Amino acid sequence: MEQVYESLAAEGGNVANAADIAGAVAFTPAFVVAVRTLCEFTARQGDLDLRFTPSPSAQQGITGHKLVAARRGAKYQSEVSLQCDYKSLRVRGRADGYDTALQRLEEVKTFRGDLAAMRANHRALHWAQAKVYGWLMCRKLGLEAIELALVYYDVGTQKETLLLESHSALALEVFFTVQCEGFLAWAQQEVAHRKERDGVLAALAFPHESFRPGQRELAEAVYRMAVSGRCLMAQAPTGIGKTVGTVFPLLKAAPTQKLDKVFFLAAKTPGRQLALDALQRVAGDAPVRVLELVARDKACEHPDKACHGDSCPLARGFYDRLPAARSAAATQSTLGRQALRSIALSHDVCPYYLAQEMALWSDVIVGDYNYYFDTSAMLHAMATSNQWRIGLLVDEAHNLVERARGMYSATLERGALKAAKKAAPPALARELGKLDRSWAQAQRDQEAAYQVYPELPAKFLGALLQASSAIMEHEEDTAAQMDPALQSFYFDLLHFARMAEQFGQHSLFDITINAGRESNSIFCLRNVVPAPFLRGRFEDAHCAALFSATLSPTAYYCDLLGLPDDTVAMEVGSPFQAEQLSVRVARHISTRYAHRQHSLAPIAALMARQYSDTPGNYLAFLSSYEYLEQVAALFTALHGDIPVWQQSRGMAEPARDAFLARFLPGGRGIGFAVLGGSFAEGIDLPGERLIGAFIATLGLPQVNPVNEEMKVRMASLFGAGYDYTYLYPGLQKVVQAAGRVIRTTSDRGVIHLMDDRFGRPEIRKLLPAWWKVENAGAQPATATGT
Repeated sequence: MEQVYESLAAEGGNVANAADIAGAVAFTPAFVVAVRTLCEFTARQGDLDLRFTPSPSAQQGITGHKLVAARRGAKYQSEVSLQCDYKSLRVRGRADGYDTALQRLEEVKTFRGDLAAMRANHRALHWAQAKVYGWLMCRKLGLEAIELALVYYDVGTQKETLLLESHSALALEVFFTVQCEGFLAWAQQEVAHRKERDGVLAALAFPHESFRPGQRELAEAVYRMAVSGRCLMAQAPTGIGKTVGTVFPLLKAAPTQKLDKVFFLAAKTPGRQLALDALQRVAGDAPVRVLELVARDKACEHPDKACHGDSCPLARGFYDRLPAARSAAATQSTLGRQALRSIALSHDVCPYYLAQEMALWSDVIVGDYNYYFDTSAMLHAMATSNQWRIGLLVDEAHNLVERARGMYSATLERGALKAAKKAAPPALARELGKLDRSWAQAQRDQEAAYQVYPELPAKFLGALLQASSAIMEHEEDTAAQMDPALQSFYFDLLHFARMAEQFGQHSLFDITINAGRESNSIFCLRNVVPAPFLRGRFEDAHCAALFSATLSPTAYYCDLLGLPDDTVAMEVGSPFQAEQLSVRVARHISTRYAHRQHSLAPIAALMARQYSDTPGNYLAFLSSYEYLEQVAALFTALHGDIPVWQQSRGMAEPARDAFLARFLPGGRGIGFAVLGGSFAEGIDLPGERLIGAFIATLGLPQVNPVNEEMKVRMASLFGAGYDYTYLYPGLQKVVQAAGRVIRTTSDRGVIHLMDDRFGRPEIRKLLPAWWKVENAGAQPATATGT
């Protein structure tokens, strides 16, 4: 809900009636609430029930609304802006449509499946919204009565269902008044909270005695970004305190820039915890509500139950108990995962959906990238519908390229279809069989094991849409919970269909047929450039700061992330000196794939020599688990007296913690890890906990048919196919891994770059400017190729 402050007296009498003016205190702050949020607060009751889901995508909803408007007559107005003041409350929104000839206001809802399956409390909420819009329209046009219509548009069949009611303006005004009165006390509480919050933030002091080197420069840039309403891309070295250096200035700017929310978006769980810790240091006891969002599978108390009142006790009567839980949560300054869970369970409501509710009333929200950037991102939807003025902080932003590609890619596996067919009831046999046959035909037509197509096969896409509709109708017709294999495939179908609607030059459609395993062929809509999907997300924010130790070259990230043309790019000077870090290039080693076996012995010898010269804790980064295991096995066989430990595939969190626990001050040994993995970034091992790193290979992605096709597409779009596909992503992994060694201005360490290609000028210019790179040997005669 957008919360702004303005004087009712300054509105020149633009309030519901004269009594409001007489009763209003001069310069009383107004609370602005969207129609939808008002009704969801006052008109929802009964069970939480997700059976009439999944809803259409945001794009399908927009398209559906446009199609409905296009079917209306010349006197039809769409997206009509309406607002009205009631006491200290301003209610506003956009009515979907109004037909001036019929004096009919329409509230359009898109859906898919059987409308009869919609729950009564959902329908009641929709009517509440229509009635509030009805009163706002009556007031605007001076009408004595109006016809209201709920228009349910099925995105699958493109058919409309029209429900009509006629109401007098007087009856609608009474309904509007009841809703406002039900919300007024909460609104007044929120106004008081906002006023106190802004007062404290305006006087906020930096939480430490002084800034670290480079930290002030970063903080000033973030503050200027907030004031100018622009996007900032800041490359800043590890160890300067980027989290505090970005959180502090944005909170400081929030009152003057009238920011409703700050979203701190992280790639991984450790990043969220760092943000929560930084917010605690910066805000302290200030009245700033901080909310942590976690994934549903981690927040769910009953993973074996479905999300409706007939199955889950925390969904039964959820909306009836929500007000008390919401009030209790609003008294807490920090709603981390455990704190929110405790409040939710004490009121017998679902923690995950209580967190979604509290996102409306929190000042700072900490969560994963997907909450704002994904196809159906909750925070972006909330910000748009409530017209929030938001500030974005995107932590370790170099990760956003690959993460966004994953969000806007979709995969279907033939094996999953086979499993779904086996689990499906007879009623779905026809549609799933048709999909299977169209799949088989596409495979028969393919001439190679891997092939890229300019568009999706029409028959396959049609069969896919029919199958997804049939599964949805079956789900709504039966009270039984869907088989997991069928449900998983169904969700894959929906996502694939959504991405197919937006297929373009930013993505590839390819089919992979695994030799001898036809049942595991894969259809993939593979996003290459996420910029078209992300551009609007950045434009919808008042300001955004993306920060990381590796955000260069600037053009690469601007091109792939769709950053605004006026984005400010900066590189924060390093607080570290070249004398702190010895960077050595092993020019006698080639780690090209053809030379891997020959590289094992020289790598093991170099590591042993370094350890012998300066015993301590080291990390060795290899490009794959297979390569890691080969080097570790040889090293152990030759130098069994040196302690070693290694990262394993699928390492669980306790095992990861145990791996890091080996790096003690004064300790000795070498930890083997995968370049680009969980130990190559986001971990902090200052001082003697880590004194050096060995990095084998340039981190280049594997040369394979998929990456080669991506290279071709990158070349056609940006003219830099190899650099955008291989070189820049690889060097980013190297610099991140190297950044584990020097964490403070008192640290000392060594980095061995174990590949002759690190000696090339075009590679060296992509390494941190403060490094002083030394050669450790002559280039080998076998080091040929790229």
